[in-house]
Amino acid sequence: MGEGERYQEFAPPPSLRPFVRVLWTYAAPTPTGEVQRIAPDGCPELVIDLAAPYEEAGEDGVFRPQPPVIFAGQMTRPMAIRPVGPVEIVAAKFEPDGARDFLARPLIEATDLRLDLTARLRGFTAPSGDPAAQAAALADWLEVQRQAGGWRIDPGVRGQVDAAERENEGLALNPAERRALQRRFRDRVGVAPRTLRSVFRFRRIFDHATGPEADAASWLEAGLAAGYFDQPQMARGFRRFLGCTATEWARDQMELARQLASQSYKRDGRD
Repeated sequence: MGEGERYQEFAPPPSLRPFVRVLWTYAAPTPTGEVQRIAPDGCPELVIDLAAPYEEAGEDGVFRPQPPVIFAGQMTRPMAIRPVGPVEIVAAKFEPDGARDFLARPLIEATDLRLDLTARLRGFTAPSGDPAAQAAALADWLEVQRQAGGWRIDPGVRGQVDAAERENEGLALNPAERRALQRRFRDRVGVAPRTLRSVFRFRRIFDHATGPEADAASWLEAGLAAGYFDQPQMARGFRRFLGCTATEWARDQMELARQLASQSYKRDGRD
């Protein structure tokens, strides 16, 4: 990490664990200002900028400031951001199917979008420089939202999410049951099961190789361990989800992008 840079994760309280995978905080007092590529990881997020919000590249390539509070829906393509000042963030990473009732609208309506939730979190405060207190403040706010909104989990969709993450086939369904479950899946997750499975497979690469010293051989080894058949298939995954090659990403990425990629989002031990 750079001087003063920090990234920390915190487990959500038991009442939120069916919905929230992890709470995390990040700070970079003197970021480089370089463009960073953020890859999909299968989880929507609520991200609160406590300092200077990032700028994000639009489809026209122009960088524009993000709102200070965003809901980032499922991603099927990379996001390019750059810091414009000191960074301090507190965020909640939802389970892939855990944010539907929080958002109170189909997750498919948020796919590849960053929704402005600044008005909804007006009045939310978190102490600067205290990661644990920041995470606790966000957990408390989310718990109020959970109780008021009667959040729930669809067992069938959760089963499909588990199967996608673990590369299992899931339950055998007849065509009518499969179509009905796919509709519920897109509503509660935001992408099709096949897309989520592809995102999870790509994300597993970073559990095996993330260092700047990684060469083509080590990236290929990581890709094979993640479930790719060969180097060309892995290369297509990098182009699809990061817009570059593995070695280009390892050479160029830093700060928040590298911190997010280096963390493991496996659900081992989740209640």
